[in-house]
Amino acid sequence: MKPTFQTAKFLYVCTAFLLILSCKQEPKPSQPVQKPNIIYILADDLGYGEVGAYGQEKIETPNIDALAKDGMRFTQHYTGAPVCAPARYMLLTGRHAGHAFIRGNDEWRERGKVWDYREAIKDSTLEGQRPVPDSTLFFPKLLQQKGYTTGIVGKWGLGAPHTHSVPNNMGFDYFFGYNCQRQAHTYYPVHLYENKNRVYLNNDTIAPNTKLAEGADPHDPESYKNYNLNDYAPELMYEKMMGFIQENKEKPFFFYWASPIPHNPIQAPQRWVDHYKKKFGDEEPYLGQKGYFPHQNPKAGYAAMISYLDENVGKLVAYLKAEGLYDNTLIIFSSDNGVTFTGGTDGAYFNSSGPFGEAYGQGKGFVYEGGIRVPMIASWPAKIKAGTTSDHISAHYDVMATLADVVGYEAPKDTDGISFLPTLLGSEEQQQHGFLFWEFPEYGGQVAIRMGKWKVVRQHLKDKEAPTLELYDLEQDPAESNNVAKDHPEILQKAAQIFEQEHTNAETERFRIPLIENNLLAEQE
Repeated sequence: MKPTFQTAKFLYVCTAFLLILSCKQEPKPSQPVQKPNIIYILADDLGYGEVGAYGQEKIETPNIDALAKDGMRFTQHYTGAPVCAPARYMLLTGRHAGHAFIRGNDEWRERGKVWDYREAIKDSTLEGQRPVPDSTLFFPKLLQQKGYTTGIVGKWGLGAPHTHSVPNNMGFDYFFGYNCQRQAHTYYPVHLYENKNRVYLNNDTIAPNTKLAEGADPHDPESYKNYNLNDYAPELMYEKMMGFIQENKEKPFFFYWASPIPHNPIQAPQRWVDHYKKKFGDEEPYLGQKGYFPHQNPKAGYAAMISYLDENVGKLVAYLKAEGLYDNTLIIFSSDNGVTFTGGTDGAYFNSSGPFGEAYGQGKGFVYEGGIRVPMIASWPAKIKAGTTSDHISAHYDVMATLADVVGYEAPKDTDGISFLPTLLGSEEQQQHGFLFWEFPEYGGQVAIRMGKWKVVRQHLKDKEAPTLELYDLEQDPAESNNVAKDHPEILQKAAQIFEQEHTNAETERFRIPLIENNLLAEQE
């Protein structure tokens, strides 16, 4: 029997419908979000107030200031420790000082003449600091697991050559710079390291702390020629960083620019020194009384170092823009601790700590605000609203958790950090720290705990002076000049409970503070 017209039409429609279904493509998955490149810039001993974005008026930092204009400036960001090595350890591990393996600088002295520059050149086993345990996890290793290529230039300080605790074993695909912090006491070293190998430079052996020749005229530039040699380490580091970025620009990368600037000694390109000599006028030479190399124009030289760093930040940003990388690159700029008091540095002249003070006892080496509150600028044009300022209370040890949210790796459960990504994105869902914690065994032995506007400080926990018990209201008294401990026993009690909860006994003897094993914070004076 022949099909009727209506039957034929029905069969045609069904066949066409089935044909359409059979040809229909599966929906394409949404395009994956491009992973951002990440560049973390850590200056060395740069005070809170030493860039224009934080109020600096004498030192010119237009490129760092431009990062702040393009992104977000944090006003209450802290380092984990007031000196180099522990600050870097806490940054990379996400752990605060009560849980850290490294809590101070440790030159691993039992090896021999570790402070003898010439001996260390002859014997590389005298270089570097005490290694961290081989179980230590630095967040760059987690970034590697997420497909990032990782690099570092600058100062390491977290483990000696020939140990497991070198950058290439701890999460970095590439390293160029100083393995050893002591070697970084000259910007014209005899050698640096590229990955695990020494690279010898075209510099003479001028040991750190070498003074002017006997009878030399301190007002004659020729007297300082030994302190300005051929291969300037920061310049070589910048070139190696740019080579890494150029080589890896087609894939996501993480770069840690651990600049040694402006840590003493004062050594800077002459063109920048000349610029500030014209700006500042005549000044008295620094002859090395407080360590490091002499300098004919110490204020000009110090400012020159920071402006040179700023110049290279600008060159880096210009390259990222030219290659179309800038919008999707998260750049974080900070410092490892506050301004120093040695080597010819004049923090008071520059108002280096802003409102927090620069005298000995207020800056580097101490847990007062000038020693631990640091600048932090974050730029990521694709995500961060330009020209914003945040008063979110945060610390270096938050970076591991933050990048976990940015990239998608799983941060260790024992991290002490909190992600500040919501703040970067302008979200109101930002989790807040209940407290920040510092425990520092050097400069007499110190503890500090910040809880909201309150900050408890204890000094002289290892030396012969009577331990202090101090409490400051940072909203009313950011310079920590008015101790109100007697007026608020309930705040001291809260701090004592936090200390009891957070303090662990340091594994290394030199980092232990015997008095606080009995929780001296609980004592009210």
